[in-house]
Amino acid sequence: MAANELHAIAQAMVAKGKGILAADESGGTIKKRFDAISVESTENSRRDYRELLFRTDEAMKNYVSGVILYDETLRQKGADGTPLARIIQNSGAIPGIKVDAGAKRLAGCPGETITEGLDGLRERLAEYHGLGARFAKWRAVIDIGAGIPSYGCLHQNAQALARYAALCQEQKIVPIVEPEVLMDGDHDIARCESVTEFVLKEVFQELYYAKVELEGMVLKPNMIVSGKKCAQQAGVAEVAERTVKILKRCVPPAVPGIAFLSGGQSDVEATAHLNAMNAGYTLPWTLTFSYGRALQAAPQKAWAGKAGNVPAAQKAFAHRAHMNGLAVLGQWKAELEKGAA
Repeated sequence: MAANELHAIAQAMVAKGKGILAADESGGTIKKRFDAISVESTENSRRDYRELLFRTDEAMKNYVSGVILYDETLRQKGADGTPLARIIQNSGAIPGIKVDAGAKRLAGCPGETITEGLDGLRERLAEYHGLGARFAKWRAVIDIGAGIPSYGCLHQNAQALARYAALCQEQKIVPIVEPEVLMDGDHDIARCESVTEFVLKEVFQELYYAKVELEGMVLKPNMIVSGKKCAQQAGVAEVAERTVKILKRCVPPAVPGIAFLSGGQSDVEATAHLNAMNAGYTLPWTLTFSYGRALQAAPQKAWAGKAGNVPAAQKAFAHRAHMNGLAVLGQWKAELEKGAA
């Protein structure tokens, strides 16, 4: 294993002022997003949409360090025949790949899931490396509800994340380790905090047992937020304070960076929370973003499947990427949102 190479890639993924674009929606998820803008989800429409993002030079060169791709996208070529992974590389960003097979019902744990996809993963990672991917992503899903999460669910998902991460590093691919505590439900922010602390401690214990090099990985956690259905929604300052507290308790400083998922937050909420952490606290790691919806909702709406709307969609994407790039530096301000397309 070329440890120095892994470390360098991980550092580049969390470069100051940049973040990761999550463009790895499964077929079912991208169809839902396209249905919302009245666009049929076809191989060509998915390619056209993602290509317009990857060809947004202002965003890709200045504010995006890497792009998480879906299997289909990593193999696709742009309209001019250039592989989409090459377009990403030409912008200076790093292509990555989602490698898990999704969350499935966990036997013996009603209402809980386990992420599958370990079978054959070594071989798939070797192929993905040959296709240009230099990092990967695996998402574990932890729900909060009556009597859940159980320890069995936390332990089995943490173990799967660690096995995935070790296989990635063996194949010279940087693992993004994503244990997501969902913000669905009516739980308050204190419940999210306690569950997230338990999850992160379990994950890092399993990473240690699996001999994963922390310097060659990136953590992708949820922020500590109130459940969507909770009557009392925590403000920006409280979200930042609680999130930083839990990260300091659980994440070793050897990890080069933490790239938050947006988890259903609105565009501006996700930016404001990230900015508050970077502006208000001295931290041992880079705090950045790995957003899907929080970067793409605006450009998807602007595009609406029409070729003539590509410039407007690219402007919207560049704006959101710029706002989040500023948040990584702790320099975002709400009034800057007036520049939105």
